[in-house]
Amino acid sequence: MVHQKQLDIIRAGRGFIAALDQSGGSTPKALAAYGVRADEYIDDEQMYDQIHEMRTRIVCAPDFTGNKVIGAILFENTMDRTICGLPSPKYLWENRGVVPFLKVDKGLLSLSDGVQLMKPISNLEVLLNRASDLGVFGTKMRSLIDEANPQGIQKIIAQQFDLAAKILSHGLVPIIEPEISINISDKKNAEDMLKATLNEALDTLPVDQNVMLKLTLPENANHYRTIVEHPNVLSTVALSGGYDRKEANSRLAQNTGMIASFSRALTEGLSAHQNTAYFNEVLSETINSIYQASISDQ
Repeated sequence: MVHQKQLDIIRAGRGFIAALDQSGGSTPKALAAYGVRADEYIDDEQMYDQIHEMRTRIVCAPDFTGNKVIGAILFENTMDRTICGLPSPKYLWENRGVVPFLKVDKGLLSLSDGVQLMKPISNLEVLLNRASDLGVFGTKMRSLIDEANPQGIQKIIAQQFDLAAKILSHGLVPIIEPEISINISDKKNAEDMLKATLNEALDTLPVDQNVMLKLTLPENANHYRTIVEHPNVLSTVALSGGYDRKEANSRLAQNTGMIASFSRALTEGLSAHQNTAYFNEVLSETINSIYQASISDQ
């Protein structure tokens, strides 16, 4: 069940949401960027041990608190582990003041109609019940738009909102993430189609249901303003999507009402080989820069 204090924090949006949800497919790249070579782990279990050490180091850093980081998205494997002896969601909320979210999607299907829909989530009910029991506030699920194809975009939003309804029925707040690839030539057209389709879907929600949106930073500032201001949208967050932190922060600062939910841009510059003091210093500067970009127009 949604925690009112957490709801108020997310609605106020005075900070950003850290994306610490690299899954099986993206974890090797994240570890490589962090300075952990593939030959330093022999199987998935050791790989997840390594990424959990990285996430624990980030979460336990002095400046990773609710003062600037209002939420964190976790991978299922991270949710089921502990930090300093406490379940990860419990540690985030009770010790850091950070609202916990959970990535629930299982990856993407092959490209069709210019998009990649989510794979079926066979254990969704069990996963949502476990997340709720562990104190998770909301969920995140990602699809990918690779061209301005209206049929594909409509399919993505239909799938996202169908799953959102199931998540809402468990008392959790869904983050709907229809990512647009930053590398496509028709990105502006895809953004126009996505905005129109999202507005239609949002207008069908009951007045008492809140969702969140996680969107690729648009080519035109405030392109998603109607979505940001929609009464059913608790918060609209931006993904970095491959932009480096400087570019992502610059684009974010131009979009009123949007806050960050960065992954690669958050861990940029961090290394397993840095000593604790230097690691914390780099992370502090990163957190402050993303925070400033998130609140620059508030």
